[in-house]
Amino acid sequence: MELVKLLSSVPLFSGLNTDQLTRLTSISRSETFNTDDIIFKQGSTDDRVYIVTRGQVEIRFADAGGGDHAALYLGQGQIFGEMALLDKGARSASVLAIEDGTEVYSITSTALMTLCQQDTAIGFIMMRNLALDLSFKLRHKNLDPTTSI
Repeated sequence: MELVKLLSSVPLFSGLNTDQLTRLTSISRSETFNTDDIIFKQGSTDDRVYIVTRGQVEIRFADAGGGDHAALYLGQGQIFGEMALLDKGARSASVLAIEDGTEVYSITSTALMTLCQQDTAIGFIMMRNLALDLSFKLRHKNLDPTTSI
């Protein structure tokens, strides 16, 4: 039930009821990482979304010159890898654990799509939330004249 409570606070799952959140937990898998363990690398392909339940992860981007830069830190209740739910494309960044005992739950897009076919309300709510999140990110990126799309 603790995972259900945590998921209820994650924006991607906003609007789902307790039963729907419980169904999500049944298709999730717990993984534990230690400091400097790589969860996935930029450019790799993977179809999972991850929810941080304990510890902290670092999002790193490689630049055109080969440099590697920390861009963001995420902790409990935050998600990463959500774009893979939409396109199963190459990862846009690397993610590594920066604390021993960092725990994440992952959900594959295949398992999620199966669940969404069984309960279309879950799919509708999550896709709406993904669209709102991507819209927010694009709008804010467009406000920064030093960035390009």
